[in-house]
Amino acid sequence: MNITLVQGDITEQHVDAVVNAANSSLMGGGGVDGAIHRRGGPEILRACQELRAGRYGGGLPTGQAVATTAGRLPARWVIHTVGPVHSPSQDRSDLLASCYRESLRVADELTARTVAFPAISTGIYGWPMDDAARIAVATVRAAGASVTSVEEVRFVLFDAAAYAAFAARLD
Repeated sequence: MNITLVQGDITEQHVDAVVNAANSSLMGGGGVDGAIHRRGGPEILRACQELRAGRYGGGLPTGQAVATTAGRLPARWVIHTVGPVHSPSQDRSDLLASCYRESLRVADELTARTVAFPAISTGIYGWPMDDAARIAVATVRAAGASVTSVEEVRFVLFDAAAYAAFAARLD
């Protein structure tokens, strides 16, 4: 698997699947989630409403992933995953790693070969960027060595500090 870094806007990525750092409601929000819903248009919201009306009536659990249409995004699908809120008193690293593993599992089910990830849980959920980069890169590398058919994972990072944190983990 090829792992690349891009500093920029995840909603502009021409990939098979874009991963959304969603909240459990799947109804949009701020940060990456809001940007994906705004740029992708009402088709994504309608697909999320259908998920909430069915299997995910109580919301998408933390660490899990589910796919919808990408609407007007230059991707085929959006894979929604709910990252954990960072806690200095409780280790939730396994839940953050699960977001990456589960998103890759869903990508495999979709036969997606290129996947763009944001830095999950580093916004309003408060996960420290350096630690999030460590978990993300290690989890994706492990999956690429054994369990996924995804050919390219692209970490799309909003600013220079996030890019630097991920770049340090790729060296």
